[in-house]
Amino acid sequence: MTLGDLALLSRRGRLRVAVLIFVLIVGAVWASAHYLEPAPPSHIVLASGLEDGLPHQYAQRYIEILRRAGVTVEERMTSGAGENLQLLQNPHSGVDIAFTQGGVARVPEANNVVMLASLYYVPMWIFYYGTDTIDQINELRYRRISVGVSGSGARAFSEPLFALNDLTSGNVTMLPMSNSAALRALQSGEIGAAVFVDGARNQAVWTALHDPKLKLLSFERADAYHRLFPYITKLTLPAGVIDFARNIPKKEIALIATKEMLAARDGLHPALVELLVDAAHEIHGEPGFFEEAGEFPGTTQVDLRVSIDAARHKRFGPSFLYRYLPFWAATMAERAIIILLPLAAILFPLFNYLPQFLRWRVRSRIYRWYGELALLERDVATREGALPTEKWLADLDRIDHSVAQIHTPAGFASEAYTLREHVGLVRHAVMARISDATPAGATR
Repeated sequence: MTLGDLALLSRRGRLRVAVLIFVLIVGAVWASAHYLEPAPPSHIVLASGLEDGLPHQYAQRYIEILRRAGVTVEERMTSGAGENLQLLQNPHSGVDIAFTQGGVARVPEANNVVMLASLYYVPMWIFYYGTDTIDQINELRYRRISVGVSGSGARAFSEPLFALNDLTSGNVTMLPMSNSAALRALQSGEIGAAVFVDGARNQAVWTALHDPKLKLLSFERADAYHRLFPYITKLTLPAGVIDFARNIPKKEIALIATKEMLAARDGLHPALVELLVDAAHEIHGEPGFFEEAGEFPGTTQVDLRVSIDAARHKRFGPSFLYRYLPFWAATMAERAIIILLPLAAILFPLFNYLPQFLRWRVRSRIYRWYGELALLERDVATREGALPTEKWLADLDRIDHSVAQIHTPAGFASEAYTLREHVGLVRHAVMARISDATPAGATR
């Protein structure tokens, strides 16, 4: 559409076109913003764990990395994986993402929670005090055991395994203790065993591994646990891997473990999901005591459903915008594209067909009189008997006056002139009929 096309309209017509285009643009922008993906939030809440656990330490890394992208992460410290999952399941908790672990989720209660990535292995470390060697959980019977506080990952992981081994409150004393408190109680002899479920670099686990008075249970039936509980993995801790110079551990240890996961409430913005997966890769991508290089972060299902956005990002990597632009610049560009595409879909056809519509509108003001003129011409040619000459002449005057009042652009002036010539031809026909009907020698 050109300025010449707009010149075809009157001032009021141009105003109407401008209002129409404005309404279409506003409507397209509103529909895009309302129905399409909103902008990602700049503030999210992360539920971590106890102060003496690895999740709390990793939370600081996530806070630092996401801050670089302009996203503020608020850490909420909790009792551990069990409480974290409950917070994610509660839509009013304010928690957006959380650390949890395999074996905590219960289906279908956790259907509204998805795994963004598995992060690292969390073995079950059972340290005990005494001279006898223990290689099965059921040998802990009649001891005082720390099994983690309520809501912790240690408690959630221990309970089904203790039940499998017929350890109940009737034959064992289970004490809710944090990692550091459990270690102190074990070292002082107040308890006979302590269960930790965390990475090897957890401070309490690391200290217990280096304490010569404490022993680490080697799971003789580790393969059986893996078969009975799909979220459990058998791990091997080689002799000397913790401290080669001191040969810690002194022999190979069989352990059972699950995976630590970064989870989110289903519906977390896809841009944030991708940002968190990238952060997880930066933090957890290196090899560890049990992890191979590149094994984590992973998107193989542990027990929670895997986020579709996380799996796609893991497989295909970041999009073109997120690969070359800062996070917020990429999100702004992405939303601009989302809004502009519907606009283009509306405006391109509009600008293509509007000139034709404008020309039709101008011509319709002229052509509408041709119909009435044609009827009048037919009546003049076929009428018999008394002739309504006064009405004919009045109609011709009205048509001629109306055509003269039409605001016609220069490009269509010839069509208006042609119409007026046709009015003149019909007028001559009327006059001829009048002349034919008037007797010779009579005057009108």
